[in-house]
Amino acid sequence: MSTTELTVPVLVVGAGPAGLTASLALSRYGVDHLLVEQYPGTAHTPRAHIVNQRTIEILRHLGVEDRFHAVATPQHLMANNLWVTSLAGREVARSETWGTSPRRAGEYAATSPVPMANCPQTVFEPMLLDAAWEAGADIRFQHAFESAVSDEDGVTSTILNRANGDRLVVRSRYVLGADGARSKVLAHAGLTVEGPAGLAQAANIWFRADLTKYLAHRPGVLTWNVMPGPLPPLRLGTLICHKPFTEFVLAIMYDPATQKLEDLTEAEQIAKIRAAVGDETLDVELKGLAGWQVNAQVAPQYSAGRYFCLGDAVHRHPPTNGLGLNMSVADAFNLSWKLALVLTDRADPALLDTYSAERQPVGAQGVQRAITSLGEMAAVEQALGFEPGQSTEDGWTALRQLDEPGPAGDARRAALRDAVALTDYQFNAHGVELGYRYHSAAVVEDDSPEPPAERDAQLHYIPTTRPGARVPHARLERDGVALSTLDLAGDLSFALITGPGGEAWAEAAEQAGTAAGVRIDVHVIGSGGLLDPYGEWAAVREVGTTGCVLVRPDRHIAWRAAGLEPESLTDVVQRVLGRRALAATTAQ
Repeated sequence: MSTTELTVPVLVVGAGPAGLTASLALSRYGVDHLLVEQYPGTAHTPRAHIVNQRTIEILRHLGVEDRFHAVATPQHLMANNLWVTSLAGREVARSETWGTSPRRAGEYAATSPVPMANCPQTVFEPMLLDAAWEAGADIRFQHAFESAVSDEDGVTSTILNRANGDRLVVRSRYVLGADGARSKVLAHAGLTVEGPAGLAQAANIWFRADLTKYLAHRPGVLTWNVMPGPLPPLRLGTLICHKPFTEFVLAIMYDPATQKLEDLTEAEQIAKIRAAVGDETLDVELKGLAGWQVNAQVAPQYSAGRYFCLGDAVHRHPPTNGLGLNMSVADAFNLSWKLALVLTDRADPALLDTYSAERQPVGAQGVQRAITSLGEMAAVEQALGFEPGQSTEDGWTALRQLDEPGPAGDARRAALRDAVALTDYQFNAHGVELGYRYHSAAVVEDDSPEPPAERDAQLHYIPTTRPGARVPHARLERDGVALSTLDLAGDLSFALITGPGGEAWAEAAEQAGTAAGVRIDVHVIGSGGLLDPYGEWAAVREVGTTGCVLVRPDRHIAWRAAGLEPESLTDVVQRVLGRRALAATTAQ
């Protein structure tokens, strides 16, 4: 056994969605780093799979949108949520999810240049890994983070090579803990998570079977079981489609006090799958079994000193709403551009303090939404007349009431419609996915009053250019080529968006960029070749044509000005980069 020393600006621990996104982003930004992962490869079970529009926008910004869609299941095959007694049995209810219904599809299409998709971690992570390797990232598997000691100038970490017992001592300026729910980096940073753990125990049975005849006419990701009788939560199990229509997970709940997961035989697993499908002769190929637990935890702080934690290390919650993978990717994207600017002396290290300030509230909201959605799922069973401990006969009697004419049947059907509609907060929560706003020192707020909400902000994304929000998508055109407002910022460059009469911002942007050492690209929409052919930017910009919207590299809005005030720009940029407080005149 030997010890080797290595010096890099950034050490990333963990090769999940957060760590791999950070590695790919840092590689694109030219930041030297090392990523270590204790296991031999990427995810060995599907786990997270819903990939929302914001995440695919980030993949677009990182140059891998096309390769992602080449391996993912497209949005139209995610359409249907089913509630069934078994897949071959009675369909009790059906809803359209993930923005695929006629009443929501237009909203999703108008909101982003990209559609969402379904992609299990067993596919998502290798895609990111290949892209990061191609970008020159140094990624080492079977390398386990053991310990770290920080000082004024950096962190010294000890890494165990699990393949041969050698140790690697890594000297870095910063350590990123993307090492999951059992994060060692979190503990070394002195950070903690708050909230309950182990609220329930579940297992995923990963398998292959041809279920085309049951699902091709009603494709979707989730099939919820509502078989009557005294059954555990999830009843016969929830079927999750990972590859239409041949690869699935059956999620089941179990009581660890009476059953050990390792004692569940292959024959018993196959029996559970066949029962959920309703086909006792189904040909099943088992691919894996993995346990998990329901948590509702979030870290009050995501960073401490030179340690930054992201992904499941800092937010842990049930898979409802499909937020975990997406929040993890966004954590990494938020942090990476800030690290790149700090490490190249284009921003003050104070900019890194805004990572936790911005991402922690998003994580807390996501955990709360996910655990709330989990509780709301019980409304369907209640609407069907199911009760705890109810006999199978009584359960079927209640279920058959759906078919009865008259007031009792009408009431049962109305209750079911209301319960299914409530699941929109889980499966069509567009505002939760895209509508969050950052509040930090890297955002210069304005004094304009918050407009009254005309729609439910959890269900519907409400476009705005208020500072901290993601810049609204609007279809633009330059020289006959279509692009989005989201495409106007570059890897580490800011975008200043203005309109006719706002050309004076160009000189101010050059001066501010030179003073800060960053690039600020000025885009005059409506003249100079950049067109707003459908008037979409005009409809959402919320500033005058001579005003501006300043967009950060992560496509969130740093500042906006209602009219022409280029003298403010240098101070604004300095403040966003953590260099000095905004001058009093700017705040007026």
